[in-house]
Amino acid sequence: MLISVLSGKGGTGKTFISVNLSSVMKNGIYVDCDVEEPNGKLFIKPEHEHQIPVKVIIPKFDYSLCNGCMKCVDFCAFNALAYVEKPILFENICHSCGGCKEVCPQNAITNTYKTVGYVEVGSNDDRIFLGGKLNVGEESGIPIIKKMFKMIGDYPDRDAIIDAPPGTGCPVVETVERSDFCVLVAEPTIFGLENLKMVYELVKILKKPYAVVLNKSLKVGTNPSRIFCEENNIPIIGEIFFDKVIGEKNSNGKIVTEDMPQVQKTFQDILSKVYEGVNK
Repeated sequence: MLISVLSGKGGTGKTFISVNLSSVMKNGIYVDCDVEEPNGKLFIKPEHEHQIPVKVIIPKFDYSLCNGCMKCVDFCAFNALAYVEKPILFENICHSCGGCKEVCPQNAITNTYKTVGYVEVGSNDDRIFLGGKLNVGEESGIPIIKKMFKMIGDYPDRDAIIDAPPGTGCPVVETVERSDFCVLVAEPTIFGLENLKMVYELVKILKKPYAVVLNKSLKVGTNPSRIFCEENNIPIIGEIFFDKVIGEKNSNGKIVTEDMPQVQKTFQDILSKVYEGVNK
C-alpha cells in the first residue's frame, strides 16, 4: 500500500508526519518525493547509499534530412516544437515522450538523453529509503518521481510512506494519482486552513481516500482546520499538539517516535486508522 502525506505548503509538518509514520511501519519504505527540497534523509539517516541517475529523452534533429513537413510540430501537444525555417525545440517544456521521432517520415529525429537528477537508495535497519533530487535549473521533477514509484515495485511485500511535494502542482498530482491513501496535514491557523482546502479539493478530484492529521494543535483557542473538517465530515485520524520537546528533537533531525513512547503510540494509532480507511 502506498500512503502519501500531503500539505498545501511547506512548513506544515509533512516531513515530520512522514518520517514518524515510517518509523512505526514495520518493514516499510520511506520515499521522499519533494525532489526540489528533500530533507527526509536528515531524519532517516540511510546507510549503504548509492545514486541512480534519472535521464530523459531529448530529440535531436538532422536538418539535412528534414523536409519541413511539420508533422513533429503538429504532433507535440505541449507546444515544445515550432517551425521557423526549421524545427526549433523549446527544451524546457519538452515532456520527453519521444513521439516526434515516431511520427517523422524522414527519420530526421533521433533521441539523445539528458540527466535531470538522481534517486538515492539506502536503508536504515528494516526500512528502505528512496529519495529524489532534481538538478539545479531543471524544470520538472516528475521523471524522478516516476522513477521512484517504479522502484517501489521492486519491494512488492512492503508498504510505503510517500513524503509528497508541498502544494498542489503537477509533481503532487503525479504522486497522489499513484497512491492508495492520502494523509492531509493541517495547521491550526487560518492560513493553514486555506492550504488544507487546496489539498482537500485535489484528493476529491482524484477520487482518493483521505483523512486529516492536525499538527501543532494548541490546547486553548479554536482550530479553524478542525472546524472545517467537522463541518465537512472529513475524518480526523490524529492530532499532534504543539510541544517544545517535540519541536527541538525534530529541529535536530530526530525521529521523535523512537524515544517518546506516547508519541509513538499516537503515530501507531494514526497508521492503524489509515489501514482501516483503505479497507473500508
